[in-house]
Amino acid sequence: MTVQYQFNFTPYRYSFNQPLRTSHGIWRVREGIIIALCETFCSRCRDQRKLALHDRDNRIGKGEIAPIPWFGSETLEDALNFCSQLKNSVTEEDITRIQDSLPACQFAFESALGELRYKETGRWREKGAEGAGLRYCYLLPAGNRVLDCDLDQIIRSSQTLLINTFKWKIGVYPLAEEINILQQLVSRLPSQIKLRLDANGGLTLSDAHQLLEVTDKIPQVEFIEQPLPPSKFSAMMALSAKYQTALALDESVTNIRQLQDCYQKGWRGVFVIKSAIAGKPSILRQFCQQYPLDLVFSSVFETSVGRRAALKLAVELGNKQRAVGFGISSPFIASNKL
Repeated sequence: MTVQYQFNFTPYRYSFNQPLRTSHGIWRVREGIIIALCETFCSRCRDQRKLALHDRDNRIGKGEIAPIPWFGSETLEDALNFCSQLKNSVTEEDITRIQDSLPACQFAFESALGELRYKETGRWREKGAEGAGLRYCYLLPAGNRVLDCDLDQIIRSSQTLLINTFKWKIGVYPLAEEINILQQLVSRLPSQIKLRLDANGGLTLSDAHQLLEVTDKIPQVEFIEQPLPPSKFSAMMALSAKYQTALALDESVTNIRQLQDCYQKGWRGVFVIKSAIAGKPSILRQFCQQYPLDLVFSSVFETSVGRRAALKLAVELGNKQRAVGFGISSPFIASNKL
């Protein structure tokens, strides 16, 4: 018999504590949708107060739709239209049939259903179930503002989260300026700390060669994330073969189909997986368990709901020797206790 789940969704809008400056521009506000699923016996309990009671009784599964359209996901409007057309109920078959053009919706609905089933086993509150044993990456401010950071204090204050990696956005200012800042930055890093450089596809091929000549002499650099745009995949392959510094694909593998395609074309470097916009966790899990991928799971600046689901995948599938690309605190001004 087909199981019918009651469905509820709530849009959200949060301002970042600090606007994010990347090669895509300045990002000031995070918008998304929190969804909730519960069994049909709750069908008469459609107001938020009663749903909250069921949530406390572990009878609701939550998911988060956190689209980033400039990364290749659906838009928020697309997601809202999809949720609206479902009315108040959804079946497992409906979730299976969510089309690939809605990868953030696929992630949210599968995650919510998986959470509901996990709660039904009675193991939901197991100690260490979320992000157990993971190391975390600390996002540094772009440009010369990074030189004002007290790196030692950041490490000391975050010891319980095993901070051993910093991430610095590049491709924001002229390359010569960023290389100068980079050299000052690494001179201040403790020897045990790794540094990731994230270009968001914002470098030219000439810039990438120039930067890699420098980073090949800097052992603290763990990898450079997406130096070239996705359209330059062949050039990325050539760079990876020429230089010692590891390279990672990010924008090139925003969904599962692209991940599969890049692997089949021969990429054996790092894959940065933003699972909240990658599509169905079940398909991602199946592919990643089939092939020996060097995976780093990364945030899309989701709320605690999406983070919970993404970290479960990171624990299961990620490279345990690499830090996950998730912040150590909420990036939003508004309260984020969902």
